[in-house]
Amino acid sequence: MILVTGGAGYIGSHFIKKYLDAYPNETVVTVDDFSEGHREAVSYSSRIHVEQANMGNIEAMVALLKHYSVRTVVHFAASCYVGESQQNPAKYFQNNCVHTLNLFEAMARCDVREVVFSSTCATYGNPQYLPMDEVHPQLPINVYGSTKLMTEQALRAYSIAQGWSYVALRYFNASGADESGLIGELHEPETHLIPLVLQAAQGKRNAIQIYGNDYDTPDGTCIRDYIHVNDLARAHISAIDYLRQHPGGEVFNLGTTTGSSVLEVIDVCEQVTGLTIPRAFAPRRPGDPPVLVANADKAERLLGWKTAYDLPQIVQSAWRWEQGARYPSSKTASATGSPRQI
Repeated sequence: MILVTGGAGYIGSHFIKKYLDAYPNETVVTVDDFSEGHREAVSYSSRIHVEQANMGNIEAMVALLKHYSVRTVVHFAASCYVGESQQNPAKYFQNNCVHTLNLFEAMARCDVREVVFSSTCATYGNPQYLPMDEVHPQLPINVYGSTKLMTEQALRAYSIAQGWSYVALRYFNASGADESGLIGELHEPETHLIPLVLQAAQGKRNAIQIYGNDYDTPDGTCIRDYIHVNDLARAHISAIDYLRQHPGGEVFNLGTTTGSSVLEVIDVCEQVTGLTIPRAFAPRRPGDPPVLVANADKAERLLGWKTAYDLPQIVQSAWRWEQGARYPSSKTASATGSPRQI
């Protein structure tokens, strides 16, 4: 069986759904402390075993790994707000580094040696060339990216010292929602561009703030590589197959290899919704590179993976979710299922 950390979160929940769709005879176990995730995201199927625990609790994780005879860990659980990481670095080093090392200690005790790790393009820092491939220097400019890089380095060390096999997947901008309507994107606070734009379309925000319109880009706004969350989910499934056939460690970028500017995203959102979206320009945010775009040729070549969604399809799926978001606004609201606590 596979164990998914942070399976009640945005990307973890979409991975679980795609994995269960791909393997209709299998079940998964997820561990989540529900500090950020939503119980509804993992309560729709009896094939999901939900364990409420902190992955940094070594004894709890040892018990869980043994109880479910786990073979592979898919590791999503992390704190993931760049701005917050700069303001509260202790939280990020504790959650993303210390707790992850505790998880690895529990895995070592149980002889579980296969990991698919949710990493990020934030490990690269400012681009030295574009599009960015996997050999681009890793010089993170924020605490969040630093903690993800530290985990990649830990995995390399475990692979060398103890024979672990791992795949680290460096995401660019995750976006969109599953077409089923069962799961989608809901962060508190929300920081991702597309849901913020769609909330402005609904009148939930006075306007969408655009940070900087004087960058060296065609329309003056930042360009980012937006990838549908279901494309990310499929890549994790391919990564599990890959690491089982190729012992050792490997890293892959996950992106579309094309970029869209902030204004282009807003324009697509207006086309999809049929609504005029108010916009307001604000000064640049410190540390925002003008362009971040992935070179994902390696994932296509070795994982046999390609993206299936373009930007209009991403926005369409996000708009369906925003119009009928199933999760309550508060993470403390009661869930349809009651996870077992450890």
